[in-house]
Amino acid sequence: MKFIDEAKILVAAGDGGNGIASFRREKYEPEGGPDGGDGGHGGNVHCVADRNVNTLIEYRYARRFRARRGENGGSSDRYGKRGKDLTLRVPVGTVIADIDSQQVLADLDEDGKKVLLAKGGRGGLGNVHFKSSVNRTPRQFTRGEPGEQRNLRLELRLLADVGLLGLPNAGKSTFLRAVSAARPKVADYPFTTIEPHLGVVRTDHDRSFVVADIPGLIDGAAAGAGLGIRFLKHLKRTRLLLHLVDLAPADPAADPVRAVRTVVRELQKYDPELASRPRWLIVNKVDLIPEEEREQRIADFLRACEADPTSSFRISAISGDGCRLLTQRLQDALDRLPQAPVDVPAVTAHFWENPCENEPQP
Repeated sequence: MKFIDEAKILVAAGDGGNGIASFRREKYEPEGGPDGGDGGHGGNVHCVADRNVNTLIEYRYARRFRARRGENGGSSDRYGKRGKDLTLRVPVGTVIADIDSQQVLADLDEDGKKVLLAKGGRGGLGNVHFKSSVNRTPRQFTRGEPGEQRNLRLELRLLADVGLLGLPNAGKSTFLRAVSAARPKVADYPFTTIEPHLGVVRTDHDRSFVVADIPGLIDGAAAGAGLGIRFLKHLKRTRLLLHLVDLAPADPAADPVRAVRTVVRELQKYDPELASRPRWLIVNKVDLIPEEEREQRIADFLRACEADPTSSFRISAISGDGCRLLTQRLQDALDRLPQAPVDVPAVTAHFWENPCENEPQP
């Protein structure tokens, strides 16, 4: 299924049904009193997080969602039926923002979490409510109130404990395959990964954590180059970042130290708060370095990057060397780290366009 992590929709609650003006007419009471019933309330629109939903593709093509209208009241004090509610199901981790008011309505970060998006209109009153001592035959009634209507933006942010960073072909997807049951595509060309992937790493029968793999970053990503900057939002909920570096690149002109600085620079441009989170430097593909040069090249690289030795590791994702030790250290670190702050920023400028203004009316 295609991975869709953004959508713009219109939700409309149901209008309230109208009350009516009616009078009781029976065989021996040709001029009975008022008996007009009230209209039913309109249906509400809710949204609920569902762990069985993985993408927002359902909302990319169907963009208008309306709850049922309340039925009109009837004679003999019959009240109209309430409109049926509409419940939209979205992936866990979806942030819902109102495009017009620039307000974030909800962050559905738990399975089953539910939020009211649009409230149905109240039903109108029948003429039975207007009877008084001086007006025994009222003909007044009220119409139902319109339901709320909102233009919304849905944005999915994956729930993960650890995020993978690096240039394309740094070995991020290979690492995810080595430590979890996830099977992202792996190949020897850039941007093999074109959408985020999640993998669950189990370190014991009752201990595990989730790793998110996103497309690689390139120089100028903060200005829109490449794919990675679009998916960096999926790392906002992570508590720790793994920065993978290919120390044996196929391109002789490639500089691993410059690659590290490029990723750090683009991360800081995108979100300084995200860049300030714990970031471990992972030297990958060490098996491709001749054994007699390996230790010296790794030491020179870590010195040039000014890396902290306690948060630097060497691995070979393709063979699995060093991966088990790394996952154990990650689990211990995550047990000590607090939960990531719930960052629900104000709606950005590209939210403002009306998603439905050019669509035909149903």
